Amino acid sequence: MRHLILPCAALLLLTATACHSENPMTPSLAAAEQDVENGGRGLAKLNPSPTRGVELVVTVADAPGTFQTIKGVAQYDVTNEAQCGHINEATGTPARITSMEPFELTRVSDTEFRGTFFLDRMLDEDYYGRGVCHWEFSGANAALQATGAAEETRFISRIDKQGVAAGAPVTYHFVDKAYPRTDTDGYAYHGDTDTGALSPELRDATFTVTLKTEGTAR
Repeated sequence: MRHLILPCAALLLLTATACHSENPMTPSLAAAEQDVENGGRGLAKLNPSPTRGVELVVTVADAPGTFQTIKGVAQYDVTNEAQCGHINEATGTPARITSMEPFELTRVSDTEFRGTFFLDRMLDEDYYGRGVCHWEFSGANAALQATGAAEETRFISRIDKQGVAAGAPVTYHFVDKAYPRTDTDGYAYHGDTDTGALSPELRDATFTVTLKTEGTAR
């Protein structure tokens, strides 16, 4: 999972990046776009020496069962695609550049998981021959599953860059009956921070997932 080009499609990724013909090892733009479609990163590069690490703590409360699988992914967006991005030939406008980078979350107990992502995970570089693209962290997601089986519900929660900067926790509510799965295989269930929209009977049968960060390495 890495870049996304679509204006608002949600959490997927895109983009392609320019090629330098003098380097025979560099894929063409078309090859980079195909790589993105196949779940790759295209020509965008990871920072080989990130230093701004943030620890994410995921805490589960009142769940109807345990979670054996948890995956973390951090989202990064280019902030100046108008100056550096690839121009969409059909519209004449620069394409949004986003990358979703996985990070490991480790089980501490049945109700707590921890992992580290980096604010400076992406490398600022001239990908399209139009200028240096500047990346910015925009949020981190955690996806929990009962055992990790493909048909199980993926319970997804997110903390954005403002929450990380403030060190403020965010809590999501999920209805119990979606565990371990729904009628839809692999259903991506994005929790609610407010249970007000739920019917009273569902409101009384929920569990929570809380995300909180505990420090930033400078």
